[in-house]
Amino acid sequence: PNNAILRQVFETLVDFDNAGRLVPRLAESWRAIDDLTWEFRLRHGVTFHDGTPFTAEDIAFSYARVPTIANSPGPFTPFVRSIAAVEIPEPGRILIRTKEPNPFLDWDLSGVMILSRHLHANASLADFNAGRAMIGTGAYRHVSYTQGERHEITRNPSYWGQAQPWERVVTRFISNAGARVATLLSGDVDLIDFVPVQDVPRLSNDARLAVFGVASNGTAYLFPDAMRDPSPFVTDKQGRVLERNPLRDARVRRALSLAINRQGIVDRLLMGQGMPAEQFASPAVADRAADMPPPRYDLDQARGLLREAGYPDGFRITLHSPNGWFASDTDVAQAIAQGWSRLGIETRVE
Repeated sequence: PNNAILRQVFETLVDFDNAGRLVPRLAESWRAIDDLTWEFRLRHGVTFHDGTPFTAEDIAFSYARVPTIANSPGPFTPFVRSIAAVEIPEPGRILIRTKEPNPFLDWDLSGVMILSRHLHANASLADFNAGRAMIGTGAYRHVSYTQGERHEITRNPSYWGQAQPWERVVTRFISNAGARVATLLSGDVDLIDFVPVQDVPRLSNDARLAVFGVASNGTAYLFPDAMRDPSPFVTDKQGRVLERNPLRDARVRRALSLAINRQGIVDRLLMGQGMPAEQFASPAVADRAADMPPPRYDLDQARGLLREAGYPDGFRITLHSPNGWFASDTDVAQAIAQGWSRLGIETRVE
């Protein structure tokens, strides 16, 4: 909810649409001039919610401020790390010099909200958390915030862009998925996000409701403990740590991948609300590689790779999984463990 709230009240130089394409926001246009220089031409007639004009100085201030925030719970430092300097050759135009070539600078800047040099120069994290510093250029103005409960915004009548359809929006924070669905069905709220996959068929068949979905920009993946010898989470069948970590062998990692029935997980555990990943970039990313088939499910080939790597009888492994972070993540982890067990790899899920 934090990012969703930010993007209603504050804006970035460039943004991205639902198809994952970069689009103008506070910058009307931008281009790379050379390997170390980007030019951004700024939108005219933009004001902050208090009436203060938006200027190039606000951009320079916002990017310089990021690395000075100590103990930030969600630092934006990675997005500005490549910036060497922000220059203002004339009103309405800035040049950003980078320390080294960064072809993704425009993507990086889509994550950094622009603050007011005059309003936010001395604003603390406490001021933002309390709402006192929640003054941006966005389509909505901050009204009130109760931590862990609700956030209220109202339409910005001076917004530079298209007027929003709702005069007032109240967001309630309901962490329990079942409670979110119940609140929707009771009519206490008009819409919810993060719909539990098991409830999608039921809600889709309810004539009072409409379910909308787009491809997520997130990808769930496994990160093998393959950088060290030994690994405390890989042992023989008697529980003795193996001197040589099997996960360091690409054949073993490939065997583990081949033993995952991705389509079965999508169909049975995610109720069709997902797709087998064929690469790290999801379909929501505009410049992803095209025409890559997902890894296939092939236990026979997986067993052959394990034999070739010297582990015909398998070993023991611990699979660590989040609980409640991804859709059906614990069930998915158990399904992966079952696939590995068919190779003779005894898998414990934690």
